[in-house]
Amino acid sequence: MIAVLSEKTEQQQQRSYMPVITLTSDWGIKDHYLASVKGAIMKQAPGTGIVDISHMITPHDLTEAAFVIRNCYRDFPAGTIHIIGVSTEESERSPHTAILAGGQYFIGADNGIFSLIFDEPPEKIVEITLMQDSEYFTFSSRDRFVKAAALLAQGEDITALGPERDSINEKILFAPVAEKDVIKGLVIYVDNYGNLITNIHRNRFREVGRNRVFSIIVRTEEIRRIHESYADVPVGELLALFGSHGFLEIAINNGTAGGLLGLNPTDTVRVEFRD
Repeated sequence: MIAVLSEKTEQQQQRSYMPVITLTSDWGIKDHYLASVKGAIMKQAPGTGIVDISHMITPHDLTEAAFVIRNCYRDFPAGTIHIIGVSTEESERSPHTAILAGGQYFIGADNGIFSLIFDEPPEKIVEITLMQDSEYFTFSSRDRFVKAAALLAQGEDITALGPERDSINEKILFAPVAEKDVIKGLVIYVDNYGNLITNIHRNRFREVGRNRVFSIIVRTEEIRRIHESYADVPVGELLALFGSHGFLEIAINNGTAGGLLGLNPTDTVRVEFRD
């Protein structure tokens, strides 16, 4: 009897829980796009929580959007639905797709962005074949993605959105080149503080470095120490650290490293080790 009551209570809790829908886009906040999508969610999935991850993604920049999403989605509860409004145009090569990964759902165009978000293959991949709610094909996030998200929020299985697929399109993110005594990396993201985030992960740094002396070379600057926090150096001083994302970061305490050094995504960062 107790087991039956416990099971009912759990089912009731699951039914009463409305999942969160997150939004990531390059719409900005000047135009009507963001408000239109939120309004559509409120109509089709009333009571669902809406979280803005970012709407300041550089237009059409899949790498930047993937970096932002992959570094926060694990903090959301199971069942969260993520709408990705970046380069959403549908084509035969980039179909509208829903992904189940890590107990969460991701909706967007399969233009390679999913492969940049996940380290492991998704649990399910579905091509979305739902009819659009408009005769226009320029605003998929509102006219199709919200419709798919609402069905998932109402408890529909992901397979109700369309036929399953075996794989997603791959987009290659340049990995750092590691030689015996050198790691050649790239800036992959510049955050709102002007901090330069590279593609050199802490694990790769340790593997190649083997606790040796090193120099991090950025433009004409040279950094010879990894710090734990920005405040470890005086205000205005350049430093290197590994951020919460695990990647090597070049920053200035209370300053903007990107502006001072004139670096942007795809610019090079070099680490040299010596005995």
